[in-house]
Amino acid sequence: MAKVLVVTSGKGGVGKTTSTAAIGAALAQGGENVAVVDFDVGLRNLDLIMGAERRVVFDLINVIQGEAKLAQALIRDRRIDTLSLLPASQTRDKEALTAEGVARVMEELREKFDWVVCDSPAGIERGATLAMYHADVAVIVTNPEVSSVRDSDRIIGLLDSKTARAEKGERVEKHLLISRFDPARALRGEMLKTEDVLEILSIPLLGIIPESQEVLRASNLGSPITLSNPNSAPARAYFDAVKRLQGQTIAVTVPHERRGFMGKLFGRRVAVA
Repeated sequence: MAKVLVVTSGKGGVGKTTSTAAIGAALAQGGENVAVVDFDVGLRNLDLIMGAERRVVFDLINVIQGEAKLAQALIRDRRIDTLSLLPASQTRDKEALTAEGVARVMEELREKFDWVVCDSPAGIERGATLAMYHADVAVIVTNPEVSSVRDSDRIIGLLDSKTARAEKGERVEKHLLISRFDPARALRGEMLKTEDVLEILSIPLLGIIPESQEVLRASNLGSPITLSNPNSAPARAYFDAVKRLQGQTIAVTVPHERRGFMGKLFGRRVAVA
């Protein structure tokens, strides 16, 4: 049975979709059988990042409403055989997502894959709550900015109260992914420092993705950064984050900050499964 992972945040534009693609691809590159699922009904961007926009015939809503079988809607990646995409619909309303339909699709996905990585829409509306409801693991993506961190704190509360695991008295395993980190701006006080974000959110740090034009370039090419430029700094950060998800203990480092300081900080903050 698959692990269901939701990539979520309270704020839009923080890098959820690029992170979903990168995490899904990195897991598949490591030999896992992975499905990435786009829950952002009405917008649908994950297929663009995955380079599959011209191959979409059926989508998540078609499967939920019985208009297509799951096998018909899944798009297998042409670069990695073990990576598949279930796209969202661009023409339907989020109300077409039903709790019963999502539960049925998620159960079928669990039986077919090792990991199901769900790209959640921003905020706390229907698509977001349904995306996180079946999660075993959550990656909360935040930028080091006050509004982004505040919204992420609210998402953490929902993960602790509005999920299937919460209803059974269990916890969703939560990890923090800081994206678009610019150490120079942080030192100038133009964004929150890493320790401030950790202090506010109080969940294990999965990784820090540096601000880079390579991420934008990869998105424009229709390829996850871990595939298009696996040796880039963002790709290496995603690969390390995935290793931590899988239980490996790897020290988290902040780009260009002093090792002694970060060693002291992350000696008690390294994320482990």
